Amino acid sequence: MLLTWVFGILGRQEALALNLVLLALVSMASSGLSSTFYSAKCPKALSTIRTAVNTAVANENRMGASLLRLHFHDCFVNGCDGSILLDDTANFTGEKTAGPNADSVRGFEVIDDIKSRVESVCPGVVTCADILAVAARDSVVALGGPTWTVQLGRRDSTTASISDAETDIPSPALDLDDLISAFSDKGFSAKEMVALSGSHTIGQSRCLVFRDRIYNDDNIDSSFAESLKSNCPDTDGDDNLSALDDTSPVIFDNGYFKNLVDNKGLLHSDQELFNNGSTDSQVSSYASSATSFYKDFTAAMVKMGNISPLTGTKGQIRVNCRKIN
Repeated sequence: MLLTWVFGILGRQEALALNLVLLALVSMASSGLSSTFYSAKCPKALSTIRTAVNTAVANENRMGASLLRLHFHDCFVNGCDGSILLDDTANFTGEKTAGPNADSVRGFEVIDDIKSRVESVCPGVVTCADILAVAARDSVVALGGPTWTVQLGRRDSTTASISDAETDIPSPALDLDDLISAFSDKGFSAKEMVALSGSHTIGQSRCLVFRDRIYNDDNIDSSFAESLKSNCPDTDGDDNLSALDDTSPVIFDNGYFKNLVDNKGLLHSDQELFNNGSTDSQVSSYASSATSFYKDFTAAMVKMGNISPLTGTKGQIRVNCRKIN
C-alpha cells in the first residue's frame, strides 16, 4: 500500500529505497530497542564499554574476533539475551559446554571486566546482553572495520538452553544449502548470510575444525592446504590454531572473500560460499568492493542484534553476567 502510493510521487528506485528504510524503522520499533536507551540512564555506558574493548583488543588482537563471536552465538540461541554468559551450577546447565561453544567461545573474562566497569559508573542499569552487542561493534571498529549504530534495551535471560545451542548454531561442516537454511531459520536471506560470514575476516580456528577440509576437500588451493598441514597433522594437534584469513588476520577487511575466490577458505562452510553455487556472485562482489561488504555487513549485524530480545519487564538486569540474580 505504501509502496503503491509513493510510486505516484517518486521514481521506482526512490520508492523502493524509501520503503526499505521505513520497513527497517518499523522493525527496530517493533523490537522495543533504541539507540538512545542509555542516553539519560547511563550516559557514560558506551564510552566505558569502548575503552574496555580497545584495551582488551590491544592486549590481544584475537579478542576482537572472540567478542564478535560471543554476540553471534548468543543471538542464534533463543535471541540476544546474554544466555551464553551463564555458568553451569549444581542445578542449572548453561550453553558454554554445548558442542559449538565448548573449548571454543572465549572472552568471558573481558565481558566480566566490562560489566564491572559499567557497574561502577551506573549500577544496575546496563545489561549483559547489551554489553555483548556493543562489544561486538567496538571490536570490529578496533580492528579497522566499519561501525554501526547499536540498538539497545535488551534484558538478560534467566534461562539458557544447551540443547538449542547444540542445534541452532551453524556447523562449519555444513554445505551451502544447509547454511542457507540455518540462517533462514533466523530470518536471514542468503545475501545476509554471506555478509555475516565475512566476520571470518578476523579470528582463528582450531585444527580439529578444519582438518577434514585440508586433507579431504578437493575445492582447496593445494599450496594453501599444504601450508596448513604442518600445524595441523592428520592425527594430532586438535587445538592448534590457524587464522581464518591468513592474508590480514587482525584487520577487518574483505580479505576473507578474496581468499574464497582463490579457493583458500579455511573452513568447509567458508568455501561453500564460493563453490559454483548460488552465492558465488555475492562473494565476488564483496571481494571486489570492501565498501559493499561493509554496508551489507553492518545492516545484517543490526538485524542480528534484533533477534528476539527480551525488553520491558521481561528477563532481568544481571549484576553478574555469569549468574542469574
